[in-house]
Amino acid sequence: MSLDTATVRRIASLARIRLEEEEVGRMQAELNGILGWIEQLQAVDTEGVEPMAGGGAVALRMRDDVVTDGGIPEQVLANAPDRASNYFAVPKVVE
Repeated sequence: MSLDTATVRRIASLARIRLEEEEVGRMQAELNGILGWIEQLQAVDTEGVEPMAGGGAVALRMRDDVVTDGGIPEQVLANAPDRASNYFAVPKVVE
């Protein structure tokens, strides 16, 4: 499949992308290259190959939702510009 300049302009319009006249040719070549890759992927025989993602019936194990303090305040606050004990210190905001 090959796109002509009118189709490229239409795609740019639908995507709300402003293309200058000198950019249309470059964009046409890029879009035709992308479509070429898609055609190559469609030519691959995937008969008998099971999908690797989106497992449909596969459900992730749920873990218990446990609230903790993290147990690593020194690592968490290592790059803090200012701290007070085990907390981030921030400037006072007065309205």
